[in-house]
Amino acid sequence: MLKISKLLIIAVMFGFIFSNQIFVFAADTTAEIDLLNKQIEARKDKIKELESTIVKYKANIDTKRTEAVSLKNQMSIIDNRIAQAEADVGLVSEKLDKTKLEIESLNITINQKEETIDKQKKIVSKIIQSLHVNDQKNFLEIMLTNDNFAEFYNQAKYLENVYTDLGRSVKQVRLAKEDLDTKKAQAQERHKTYDALLTQLENKKADLNDQMGGKKTLLVQTQSSELKFRTLLDSLRQQYKIVENEVSSYEDQVRKKLADQDRFKNSPAKLGDFIWPVTGRYVTSRFHDPDYPFRRVFEHSGTDIRSPQGSPIVASNSGYVGRAKRCTLASCYSYVLLIHNGNLSTLYGHMSRILVSDDQYVTKGDLIGYSGGTPGVAGSGPFVTGAHLHFEVRLNGIPVNGMNYLP
Repeated sequence: MLKISKLLIIAVMFGFIFSNQIFVFAADTTAEIDLLNKQIEARKDKIKELESTIVKYKANIDTKRTEAVSLKNQMSIIDNRIAQAEADVGLVSEKLDKTKLEIESLNITINQKEETIDKQKKIVSKIIQSLHVNDQKNFLEIMLTNDNFAEFYNQAKYLENVYTDLGRSVKQVRLAKEDLDTKKAQAQERHKTYDALLTQLENKKADLNDQMGGKKTLLVQTQSSELKFRTLLDSLRQQYKIVENEVSSYEDQVRKKLADQDRFKNSPAKLGDFIWPVTGRYVTSRFHDPDYPFRRVFEHSGTDIRSPQGSPIVASNSGYVGRAKRCTLASCYSYVLLIHNGNLSTLYGHMSRILVSDDQYVTKGDLIGYSGGTPGVAGSGPFVTGAHLHFEVRLNGIPVNGMNYLP
């Protein structure tokens, strides 16, 4: 009976010490976690405020789009876009700060749970060791060492209670481990979110620079003159028509020649999947984008993909070079037109350097040149605001949404 009582005292003492250690540890960390949660809530409030501000700027832009085309109206749209871009940068920055605080809070919780589990394991281990010593006695020996049946029953009951407490402790360890794994998974997801937000922040900052560059370019080209703005629009409209007619003409001629020579006879009836022509995936302007600055003059016929000046461009699919137009002037639009089977073609615009020639066959993934689009650089074309690739997919010579073909 004495040994069992000692065993129970050991278990109770371990439990008491364990619970007090948890209490002290929790008291130390709860205040820290509470402070972090307050900071997280403050970030959430700021995020809501910025989201509301962005909605306001978008509404202003939508209203301005319905008004007559004028330099004043265009400048107002650009100013609202700059303000929206600044708010976008602020929004992503706040999301970054919030995510960082969430990671910090999760790390504190994870450390607390790891220490709790470690202590609980030690307690369970010591109880098991004590029980193992007592278990060396068989049932008959326990009966013979007690003076009466009541003492034997009490000793057996005490053992049963200790085993019950041990089972409960083991279960607590298991549940704590499951909760720890959940918290670690949450922390891992937060880290992924943080990395994605860092990339998004860089893109939003680049968007802001593009908008500010667009405003500067417009001011330089118009000198705040409504008449010069009208002249600029007429010039852009004419250049767009020239490029469109040129591309259509070359595609018709080359496709007819390829058909006459039966050049596609060994090609598959259907093309395989297209691939992205550059490593970047950030789209700055979509097909028929309502935010395209000159949509009232002509629709945006492609997908603009942010790509640093001089980035490699590869063929999105296999085909023949229908046109490789090189330029020596910044006002000239440099591009490559690829003719594919299935009445499809792709166009790669604002190229700073072209590595292919007319009539050349290229395989999907082959390097065809390097990207451009930086204002003032040869081949960038008129009124560009930043380095990017203008990518088009055409079906029967008509531009279609290229995103429907990209993976």
